[in-house]
Amino acid sequence: MEKRIVFATGNQDKMAEIRMILEDLGMQVYSMKDLGIDTDIVEDGISFEENAEIKARAIARFLPHDIVLADDSGLEIDYLDGAPGIYSARFAGEDTSYDIKNRIFLDKLEGVPDEERAARFVCAIAAVFPNGEVQTVRGTIEGQIAHEIAGENGFGYDPIFYVPEYGCTTAEMDPEEKNKLSHRGNALRAMRAIIEEKYKEDEDENKTV
Repeated sequence: MEKRIVFATGNQDKMAEIRMILEDLGMQVYSMKDLGIDTDIVEDGISFEENAEIKARAIARFLPHDIVLADDSGLEIDYLDGAPGIYSARFAGEDTSYDIKNRIFLDKLEGVPDEERAARFVCAIAAVFPNGEVQTVRGTIEGQIAHEIAGENGFGYDPIFYVPEYGCTTAEMDPEEKNKLSHRGNALRAMRAIIEEKYKEDEDENKTV
């Protein structure tokens, strides 16, 4: 049977990042949307890790023979006590455009000096394996909230997330550069290492049988 990885998302921007990092893993990578899975998932966890696991388990019920991955990610702004955090996607309403959400945060931090604008992107990824085992990893990228919206390459809060070492927002980076340092890229590489090790162990066991 073909080894498949199925990611619990229908977000094509996110899938482009995921495929770029996992493309040479030797497994086909699909989104749940690719496989026609559409189900309501109640994300009622109290952490990024809990919400990622809730999503992965919900989709794994439909795909018992596949590796199912799910992520929960968001923006933490220190000046706002870590908000929006796990509510990043739902902040100001899920149907509210990120142009509006980004403008709200710029307004909230208007006049706040650079040294108090520290922020980070957080991404937790959970994997449910066919044997029922669950693994979670976390990736982050540190930066600060910009003073204005800039860049068109990213999505979500990318246009207001400024990385001082690079002198630009993550929305101003090209996709390959962003993937090398992004929260999702860091988490995916950590999960990739777990998958590679796990299937190396499986292959070694099969050779000794």
